[in-house]
Amino acid sequence: MNVKLYPSERTDDLLTHDLRIIQSDEVFSFSMDAVLLARFAGIPPKGKILDLCTGNGVVPLLLTTRTQAAIEGIEIQPRLADMARRSVVLNSLEDRILIREGDLRELVQVTGHGQYDAITVNPPYMPLNGSDIKQNTHHAMARHELGCTLEEVVQACTRLVRSGGKVSMVHRPQRLGEIISLMREYRLEPKRIRFVHPKAHLEANMVLIEALRDGKPDVRLLPPLIVYNDQGIYCTELMSIYYGEAPASAEKKENGV
Repeated sequence: MNVKLYPSERTDDLLTHDLRIIQSDEVFSFSMDAVLLARFAGIPPKGKILDLCTGNGVVPLLLTTRTQAAIEGIEIQPRLADMARRSVVLNSLEDRILIREGDLRELVQVTGHGQYDAITVNPPYMPLNGSDIKQNTHHAMARHELGCTLEEVVQACTRLVRSGGKVSMVHRPQRLGEIISLMREYRLEPKRIRFVHPKAHLEANMVLIEALRDGKPDVRLLPPLIVYNDQGIYCTELMSIYYGEAPASAEKKENGV
């Protein structure tokens, strides 16, 4: 598929099902957390799925390998939303994925309440508390809660997912207590939690959490996911997540794909 690329843009291989994605160093590129979320999320085989804070559309693209459901993504930044739309065309997935440009806090006014069977979200991790915010607006909005707060994300999930539907999120472990508190406040009951550790002896730097709308209290703590072994290469499970099957050897990977 011939899709226009603008200066600074490139296409990267998503390493599965021949999928490719448009990226640029001028905006925030996806990293491991998005890939882990797309693999971790509990999603239906059919129905409707929504990805909040979709960025350049990596999670919707990856979810097409796991379900036949209709998938939507919403992104507040026009440039990223445009990149996501062109990546959908690049992969001939226009009949499977719809990318919206807009504010997730206002989406319910367009769709109505409870229209989705599952929601995924990789929100900005850092609250606005005086920390240093990068000058690049695209990077700053991806990292810091400039466009939405954690509470606003959770509130939007509750409004948009149906009763009994699932909400899956990737975030920083330091905010897990806040995440659980907000989810319960807005009738999302945590059901599965998994911590991601860079190495077995290091503390977790990511957490994956799945909640059920109007569910009963009953949470499972899954085995930890270890990224690198002692030789600095991906552990077998990470290789499976990225490539489908772990090769005999692999070069050390840094952040991202």
